[in-house]
Amino acid sequence: MRSSSTLMRFFAALNSIAFLLFIFALSAAQSKAADHEINVAAAADLSSALQEVAANFEKRTGVAVKLSFGASGALTQQIQNGAPFDVFFSADMDYPKQLIAGGQAESATLYRYAVGRLVLWVPADSHLDVEHKGMDVLLDPTVKKISIGNPQHAPYGRAAVAALKHYGLYDKLTGKLVLGENVAQAAQFAESGNAQVAFVALAHVIAPAMQGKGKYWVVPAEAYPPLDQGVVLISRSPHQKDAAAFLGYMKSTEASAVLRRYGFSLPEAN
Repeated sequence: MRSSSTLMRFFAALNSIAFLLFIFALSAAQSKAADHEINVAAAADLSSALQEVAANFEKRTGVAVKLSFGASGALTQQIQNGAPFDVFFSADMDYPKQLIAGGQAESATLYRYAVGRLVLWVPADSHLDVEHKGMDVLLDPTVKKISIGNPQHAPYGRAAVAALKHYGLYDKLTGKLVLGENVAQAAQFAESGNAQVAFVALAHVIAPAMQGKGKYWVVPAEAYPPLDQGVVLISRSPHQKDAAAFLGYMKSTEASAVLRRYGFSLPEAN
């Protein structure tokens, strides 16, 4: 009887040890997986293109890429306040340079990964002939609201203001401007009918999810300062190696092809 009881205790102890080993192995696997994950902050105009690029990178390397999109200025403030990002893709070069100046980003990693394009967009059922009339549609009496990204945070919003001034329309139309937190929200205002026209990124309007939803006119590049878009590695990143690998992959033929497909031009082509 005693030997049977001793045997039962022995097997119970073995089961406990096996369970503890399983928990330890699971924790180690989760820790290892977390070690191969990077957090990327990115400008809203990249919301479609970068998801595709990140998925391709993960397939090739096994490194997961978590993406957070927003206005470049707002993301910069988050990083300055300690947000745990490893890489920052801005819609301009100035915000990454601010981070470098403040010691939050590595100067040697900064490079221009793409050049964006600004477009004027209206919903598909709009009577406004934006494709042929361009900026002139903004003077149509039915246009009560024009949405743009907030110029204080969004480079595309600043580009929209510059374009309006270039055509001598800013003073006439400033009262009709509604500000989205970023360029993606500016597009949502027009999609939902809260604005009749929107200044948005070309990358947004040619994304698969937007096909058939609207009409647009590409604003001539000379109407606003170039939307040179910069990327930089965050200094406090605990995943420097994987983050650097992702920055390197962005220069690959595969990643470049995705960016071109979404309407970005690449630095070497400019």
